[in-house]
Amino acid sequence: MSNVDRRTILATGALALAGAGMEVGTAAAQAGPKSIFPVGTTTIPIVGETDVFPVRRIYCIGRNYAAHAREMGSDPNREPPFFFQKPTDAIQNVALDTVADHPYPSLTKNYHYEVELVAALKSGGTNIPAEKALDHVYGYALGLDMTRRDLQRAMGDEKKPWEIGKSFDRSAVLGPIHPAAKTGHFTKGAISLALNGTVKQNSDLRNMIWNVAEQIAKLSEAFELKPGDIIYSGTPENVGPVVKGDVLLCKLEGLPDMSIRIV
Repeated sequence: MSNVDRRTILATGALALAGAGMEVGTAAAQAGPKSIFPVGTTTIPIVGETDVFPVRRIYCIGRNYAAHAREMGSDPNREPPFFFQKPTDAIQNVALDTVADHPYPSLTKNYHYEVELVAALKSGGTNIPAEKALDHVYGYALGLDMTRRDLQRAMGDEKKPWEIGKSFDRSAVLGPIHPAAKTGHFTKGAISLALNGTVKQNSDLRNMIWNVAEQIAKLSEAFELKPGDIIYSGTPENVGPVVKGDVLLCKLEGLPDMSIRIV
């Protein structure tokens, strides 16, 4: 074989290898970066459906019933709405017709219940007018905004963020979502919580300072709301502590009950 032939073969081989390398590199680039470990998506069951509701963000409104605002030391007549968030993986799903075990969390000696109506959004946007806001609601659920009250108050007294009192594991207890197409929208109706058979919280959704539509409108002024967002719409007065062994029964007119046991 001549030197010319050898050079031709070597050059052809090098080009082939270079071409193969380019193809591998292009395929890798098209595939994009991969996660170094899997992170699950938080979902909520939907009543009557096999599909589930994926959660993007959890918004909560504070002091949205006048009597509760007063018991927390605030004047509801002067206070504009304010919101905080919980992480999506704080959700504890509670099935219908069950009493779910709910673990008493660490660091607290004053653990409180707060029963609430929860709205789940199917669409969103910014600067949504209140009169159009309910068009964005997919459905509703019963929820508990569980609170490490001593930690919340301690942070508040020190003028520090009180996330540690609100945004911890399983602090967003939630029943399944009921599509609004079947239930209608909740603008009124009795809402209550019983502790070991004794009613503690007892009010009506009409007593909200800011109703669900107004909450969506106000939130959309500060954030771009999107499908998968859920909103805890506030709790009535007479929040209070629980201890291990307590059973909470939550009721909302028009929805099935939700119950948990503190363990």
